[in-house]
Amino acid sequence: MIRGTARMEFENIKSGIKNTPLDTTRVDNDIYFEAVVKKDVIGDIVRLFEHAMGKPAWPSKERLAKEARSLADKFGGLRKGQTLFFLNKDGVSLFAMLWPWQDGERITIRFGKA
Repeated sequence: MIRGTARMEFENIKSGIKNTPLDTTRVDNDIYFEAVVKKDVIGDIVRLFEHAMGKPAWPSKERLAKEARSLADKFGGLRKGQTLFFLNKDGVSLFAMLWPWQDGERITIRFGKA
């Protein structure tokens, strides 16, 4: 069961993302949010993730935690040029993945809790 503080954190971050101009919303439910944004607004979203979850877990000089790797793999894995934010809080994991498109103009955001 999701504890109150982690649930609030997820909802607050999701609300912040939704307050940014979105190109397309693909999924929006209680545990997962996926959308596409234009490159020119991604800075605001990155700052939101950094404020809530700290610096990216990937890419990083630090070794990626096993739990973070497992979650990333469930959502398509990680490749060069992609970014993963990860936080385990109150026994709940929050993750955010940023996947730039090949067109250089759009980025898919995958954000969830597990």
